[in-house]
This record gives sequence, structure tokens and C-alpha cells, in this order.
Amino acid sequence: MVDAKPLWKRWQALLNHFMPWFTRPGWVRFVDWVTGMVLCWEEHTITQLLTAMDMADRWRVLEHFAEYGAFDRVGVERATIRLIEERQPARFAGYHPVALDDTKEHRTSAKVWGTCTFHEPAGRSPNRASTVRAHNWVVMGDLVPGRPWTYLPHTARLYFRESQLPAGEKFRKKTTWAVEMLRQVDAESAVPILGVFDGAYANRTVIRPCLNPPAGRRRIDVVTRLREDARLHAVKVANKKGRPRLWGKRLPAPQNHEKWKATWTKSQAYIYGRERSFRYKQLECYWSVTGPKELVHVFVFEVEGYDEPWYLVSTALGLSAEQVVEVFAARFRQEDGFRDHKQRLGMEECRAWTKEPILRTFAVQMVAQTLLRLLGMELDADYGPKTWWSPPEWNKNKSHPSVLDVRRLLWRYRKEFSHFLVDLEESSKGTAAAAKAS
Repeated sequence: MVDAKPLWKRWQALLNHFMPWFTRPGWVRFVDWVTGMVLCWEEHTITQLLTAMDMADRWRVLEHFAEYGAFDRVGVERATIRLIEERQPARFAGYHPVALDDTKEHRTSAKVWGTCTFHEPAGRSPNRASTVRAHNWVVMGDLVPGRPWTYLPHTARLYFRESQLPAGEKFRKKTTWAVEMLRQVDAESAVPILGVFDGAYANRTVIRPCLNPPAGRRRIDVVTRLREDARLHAVKVANKKGRPRLWGKRLPAPQNHEKWKATWTKSQAYIYGRERSFRYKQLECYWSVTGPKELVHVFVFEVEGYDEPWYLVSTALGLSAEQVVEVFAARFRQEDGFRDHKQRLGMEECRAWTKEPILRTFAVQMVAQTLLRLLGMELDADYGPKTWWSPPEWNKNKSHPSVLDVRRLLWRYRKEFSHFLVDLEESSKGTAAAAKAS
């Protein structure tokens, strides 16, 4: 059994990584906020999370910190990336894989800062209006290999439609944010980055800046979905006369892969939670998105359990077909992360109306999710699987803890954690007083 004090020491050790980015009182407020986000079982507002920890008398202090306190959001993101690099570095075939996607946080009022209207297909959400008001977040996180893979979020940017840009904000496209975020994680990583994303980001404005970095920066390779009508070209052959060729011969598009001079190959890989058989065709060629100087590997996969073929492309030429399909399938763990963010950590329960609380609340929720995942992985490594958590009756074969399992463990010691937080604040006041006296 994991006791309260050792568990608190583990939790505080994770939060200590963020101390350099705050003042001492600010860091204590940050610890209160993140811990309350985890311990709260109702709406994840500041009022509710402080009530859950029997710290309602500190409401005004934490509200002031959320609105006006010194809070370096980029610094918090960098600290999260460094923490993951230290505790659970994501490594796959010599790369550091990261997943990139965007998600909507629905907010109904037009008076909430930063909300925009977005079309949401009724076929996907039959009980919702076709046009919704929401915050649209572009989010990135590490993909840690395993069975299953683990998604650890660390970076996010809020996207605004140009026609609904808040006063004082500069318009940035989602693709611009994507490149900036990839460069940020690349600056903190010990190995090259492998960006894994869906077709929405498989365009020139994302991929070409990644493959052609500025001086002193590393190339960022990508694995992404390929359009079925993608423009592909063979390796060019030099002309004996006339102007040099820019592109080689046009090749059949992926939807016409039966015309490729490539044979089907059978294999297996860990895809969506289990070993699956698949067959694939592979083509080395040039892609209109990457340009006439960048060779890519294009794949057509027919995966067991799926009726439609998968069209994927990789700029990392050293990856095998098995590695490409596995890492792309692992991208879906980010969708699970969005589910946990919304259902477990209150993404759509945010009641902030102004800029800083909105941005900071999302950052705190991402930190809380990553710390819960890291804590669960460390407890499994030290105590063993299924020792500090139990699989439910309807899923006895469950092999790994969920975010909810870790929260349930922490909920057992909500009262003790409340005392530890009070002690932390008192010790902080003593440290500040001693520093002032000296």
C-alpha cells in the first residue's frame, strides 16, 4: 500500500521542477492549483478545488494569482518538456516522437475572451448545433512507446479566427503555431524530433520549415497521413539537352496504387492496442508538399480490422513500414488525452472570462495530466502493476493504470494532502521572512 507521506514526496518532487519559473510564493500558489485540479471531484473551478481541499479561505489569494500573478506559460511548458525528458524520455527508432492536433473547448458566451465560432458537422455531434462557440487549442505532447503508448501533453497555443481576433492579438495560423511548437520541443530534446500528425497539418507551411531548418537548428522529420490524390513524382533523370528537370515523371496517386511498380508485403505491428496483421506497398519518390529535393517514403497499408486503406508518408527514410504504421497509430493516444482532459480535468468546466485565467487554467490542466501519467508510471515501476490499483470487474485484463486510477489513489489522502499544502505555505512564509531579515 502507498502511504500518504511517501506519495506526497513523489508528487512534490515532480512539482519542484517548476520552481525556477516562479517566485517562491507564486510556486506555492501553482502547487495549490495543480494539486487542487487533481483532487477536485466536481467542477474544476478555483472555488471548487479549494473547497475540495478544505482551503476555501485561500480563495482570494489563488484567484489573484490566476489573474495577476507572475506566470511564465512558455517557461512552464519548457519545464514540463524537461521533466518528461528526465523521468520518461520518449524514444522511438532514434527519434523523439511528438503528437500534434487541435481540439475545441466549448464556451457558450460571446463575452468570454478568445472564443470564436466554428462549424461542427452535425454527423459527428447529432445533439449539438452545427455552429459552436469555442476556444480552439493547438496541442502537442510526447508519445512514449509501450504497450500501450503513453501521451504526455506539454505545449499548447490558442488559435483565433482572423475575423474574430481579440483586441491586441496578432493573427497566427494553426500551421504557424505548429512549427513554433515543434521548434520549442526540439530545443529541449536530446535527440531529433519526429512529428506525428493527421492530414490537417500535412501541408507545405508545416512540413517544409521542419525539413529546412534555420542555421544552427535540427531537421524535424514527420510521419503523417497522405491525401489519396497526392501528387507524387519519380526520381528525376537528367536531360541530355535543354533545361534541367525540376520534377521526375508523374507517378500514380495513392488511390491508384495498383499501378505502382511495387508488390504487397505482409507483416505485423502493434496497432491500436494489439498486434495486428497488415500488408503494405512502399514507394520511394518525391512529394509535391516536400518539394523536388526531398525524398520520401509513401505507403499504402491494408490493416486487419479496417475496410479502407491507410495512405501514409514518412520523411524519416530510416523507419521501416512496421515502425511507420505503429507510430502513426500511436497518435490516437492524443485523442485519449483530450478525453481525459475534458472528462477528468475539467477542460470544458472552466469559468474564466478574461485572458490570463483562460490561458493559465489550460496550462495547469495540461501539467496536472502529465504529472498524473508520470506518477502512475513511476508507481507501477516501483510497486508493480495492479498493486496500488485494481482492474474493474468488467475488465480483468486491464494492464495499465488510467488517469482516473491515479486520481483515486490521491483522493484517498485528500485530507493529508490538504495538511501538506498548508505546511508548504507556512514553510514558504518562514523562508521569505528569513530572507527579508537577512
